[in-house]
Amino acid sequence: QVQLVESGGDLVQPGGSLRLSCTATESLFQFNTMSWYRQVPGKQRELVATIFRYGSSKYTDSVKGRFTISRDYAKNTMSLQMNSLKPEDTAVYYCNGQIGDGGTDYWGQGTQVTVSS
Repeated sequence: QVQLVESGGDLVQPGGSLRLSCTATESLFQFNTMSWYRQVPGKQRELVATIFRYGSSKYTDSVKGRFTISRDYAKNTMSLQMNSLKPEDTAVYYCNGQIGDGGTDYWGQGTQVTVSS
C-alpha cells in the first residue's frame, strides 16, 4: 500500500518562506504525476502545483513565481518551496500522487500552513 507523508507545515509571518516535504513509501518513478493541493474550511480542495513524470510542472495562478515544486528521487521525496507567503496561503496542504493508467490517487494526511503576523 502506497503511503505519502507530509511534513514542514508551520506558522510563518507574511513574506516568509516554508518548505513542505512529501515522502513516499514507493519510488517516485511509480508516479505519473505528483501534486500539492490545499484546503481551507468550507471550501473545495484546490490544486496548487503539479510535477509530471518527465519533469515539467504547472502552478495555479495565485502561486506562480512564489512556489516551486520539485522531486528528489534518491530520497523518495517531493517538495514545495513556498516563498513570499501571504495570509491567503493559509490552508491544510495535501500531497497527492497518481499511479497507473487509471490514475489511482494516493493522498497524504495533510500539514497545516498558517501565515499570520
